[in-house]
Amino acid sequence: MKPIYRRVGRIAIWVVAIVLFLAVAAGITALGVIAAYGKNLPDISRLSDIEPAGTTRILARDGTLLARLYDKNRVYVPITQIPSVMREAIVASEDERFYSHSGVDIRGIARAAVANWQHQHIEQGASTITQQLARNMFLTDEQTMGRKIQEALLAIEIERYYTKDEILERYLNLVYFGAGAYGVQAASHAYFGKDVSHLTLAEASMLAGLVAAPSLYNPYANLKLARDRQQHVLDRMVANGFVTEAQADAASAAPVHLVGADSGGVLSYKYPYFTTYVIAQLETIIGPQRLFHDGLTVYTTLDPTDERIAQNAVTSLVKEGATEGYGMHQGALVAEDPHTGEIVAMVGGVGFSAKSQFDRAWQARRQPGSSFKGFVYSAAVDRGVPVSTVYPDSKVTYPAGDGSDYTPSDDDHRYLGPITLRKAFELSRNIVAVELAHDIGIGTVIDYASKMGITEDLQPDLSLALGTAVVSPLEMVSGYSTIADGGIYTQPTGIRYVEDKYGSIVYDARFPERHVAMSAGAAYIMTTMMEGVIQEGTGYPNAIIGRPAAGKTGTTSDFRDAWFVGFTPRLAASVWVGNDDYSKMYESYGGNVPARIWARFMRSALTDQKVEDFESPPPDVQVVRVCGNNRRARPGQGGRAEYFLNGTAPLEYCSQARHVAVGKHEIAPVDQSTPAPGATPSPQAALPTPIPLDTPTPPVDVPATPPVTAVTAPPRVR
Repeated sequence: MKPIYRRVGRIAIWVVAIVLFLAVAAGITALGVIAAYGKNLPDISRLSDIEPAGTTRILARDGTLLARLYDKNRVYVPITQIPSVMREAIVASEDERFYSHSGVDIRGIARAAVANWQHQHIEQGASTITQQLARNMFLTDEQTMGRKIQEALLAIEIERYYTKDEILERYLNLVYFGAGAYGVQAASHAYFGKDVSHLTLAEASMLAGLVAAPSLYNPYANLKLARDRQQHVLDRMVANGFVTEAQADAASAAPVHLVGADSGGVLSYKYPYFTTYVIAQLETIIGPQRLFHDGLTVYTTLDPTDERIAQNAVTSLVKEGATEGYGMHQGALVAEDPHTGEIVAMVGGVGFSAKSQFDRAWQARRQPGSSFKGFVYSAAVDRGVPVSTVYPDSKVTYPAGDGSDYTPSDDDHRYLGPITLRKAFELSRNIVAVELAHDIGIGTVIDYASKMGITEDLQPDLSLALGTAVVSPLEMVSGYSTIADGGIYTQPTGIRYVEDKYGSIVYDARFPERHVAMSAGAAYIMTTMMEGVIQEGTGYPNAIIGRPAAGKTGTTSDFRDAWFVGFTPRLAASVWVGNDDYSKMYESYGGNVPARIWARFMRSALTDQKVEDFESPPPDVQVVRVCGNNRRARPGQGGRAEYFLNGTAPLEYCSQARHVAVGKHEIAPVDQSTPAPGATPSPQAALPTPIPLDTPTPPVDVPATPPVTAVTAPPRVR
């Protein structure tokens, strides 16, 4: 028997030895595999980046959220702002031993393995929250043993260097909840329209249930499945002692108010005409990469109240104009603070939709018609041409560059004869504007228009004086704001400043480009001229707003465009109406629907502001009473007050002859005159010879004639 026992003993020893050998070999192999996969593990210090690629928020002046921009919709929040019900719901449904394991849950792995062997349904995966975080941050979703090993190794490493709260915070801000929402804050807004800190138990349990299968349990897609999953989460919370059965039952029965699936994209933007403009500017200034990934906060200039007023005015009055038979279907309005250039309202059409996203406020290029005369007259006045100068409103012909002749005309096909520049501007007379542009040089007009805010490439054609170039409503309000701000051009902006995710300012537009475009005196005189347009010119009576205001009408050839541009001391706005296909309207003048839109907007936008007068004449302006064409009235002789740049006032006195009344102004014949005592020659030697006035006709906003080429300043032919 002893030999038998000895053989059995030797066999047992060999078996044990072989088992030990295999175990050691397996261990060495496992260590080798682990070492191999652990050699090139990602650097987990990336988790210290407190906010991975985030959502950029665009805010109105009052804090109203206008848009969220993101590659992934994510808004990072610290763990202290996430309520305990949300944290507990996630732990109960995704990793109930989260606070006890060290990154890998061995019991969970064993349970999953047994369930797989038995072909049972697994309601809870084997991956811990830490493993899921490691996969989301550093690995791919491929189902391989190598990826599983790396995931486990990374989880163990993460648990060594980060606390449980730090791990849970990052997980809750990274995990996908469906509906385009990454992170619990974005999900809270996407489903319930509220900050995560205000979530109820019912809402938190529904969100936690989404993580396992966001598409399957999405309440927008299948509310019943979402409710079933919510109940499962509540049951797990009861089992783990986070809530009582009574609390779970109440949450399960509580109604859940969903805010509605977000359409996404531009259609989800609030005040999209302005918001899309700002986004376009930001893409140029900051770049799309930073804009959509860096979690910036953009503070804009928009006043939501003014924007609503503007949209209502454009939409309702364009439709009203169409009903009245004017044949218009679109409009635009841009308003800004003339002293800062900040855009407070921007409406690019009667309605922003999936089919109509074109923003006519800044993307459209339309002929401004007579509203361009503001630049012609600004150039002339700043160059020293008195607005009391008389021009002949009569037929005139200029040779055009192509060998033909250019004969400007007015829509009423009438000639008013001698007329002052002030009155010609108020009545928007075309021939006088062309003559004035010819006399000061069309290049001068282009220079002033460019300095005042027109960025288009303007061609040196005499017809430019009548607005035959193309501009945008944004450019027009910028140009007229230059006049409103005493001749100082301020670059318009819809952005105040931009902060990064740490609160540092990365772009600041609160100090925009400013330069002197014209003298303060010329701007003041132009303002008085535009006040006249509203009080007794082509803007009367539709542009009357019950407070001091200045403006100019514009109507183009064949009534394809109609404008009104104007300002008060604190607010400037430009209005355009027309049709996108350039079809003709029916006798739609700038003094009609555009002036009505402008007036409705200005009255409502300024309701709570005190009535302000325009400032007093600046030092480079003198007020002289005149009774004739560039003649100074004698004391007690009456006449009317006129404004002149220093050194341009008339030097000769009017005669003692009786006075005659012309319109609202009293003047005197000029056939006899005497120099003022001690007078020196006027620097305006090149001005036209004064001509007696005729009585002007009632205001008519006159459309522009088609463009012609007249590069040089050829002689006039009468």
